[in-house]
Amino acid sequence: MFGIHDFGLFLAAGILLNLTPGPDTAYILGRSIAQGREAGVASALGISVGTICHTCAAVLGLSAILATSALAFGAIKLLGGAYLIFLGIKMILDRRKQLSVPSDF
Repeated sequence: MFGIHDFGLFLAAGILLNLTPGPDTAYILGRSIAQGREAGVASALGISVGTICHTCAAVLGLSAILATSALAFGAIKLLGGAYLIFLGIKMILDRRKQLSVPSDF
């Protein structure tokens, strides 16, 4: 089990993993190219905040709790699924609103 003496190693590994390019980098580049610098910066900040929250949860032992408790893990999966369904419905409703607005071309 990791202790406080391994915190530096944990921090270095976390920073290294965040600096390697991946899907988040592609997302930021895509938003920056399509919508400009402000959208890219907002995307980068959002990903950074999410990463910090995830890292803090790991430091506090949430990963260990979820690994040992099937009930807690199942609850998190159900909440995540419900949230994805909510986002999907919201996107469908927003798209219908956008389609009904006449354009002035």
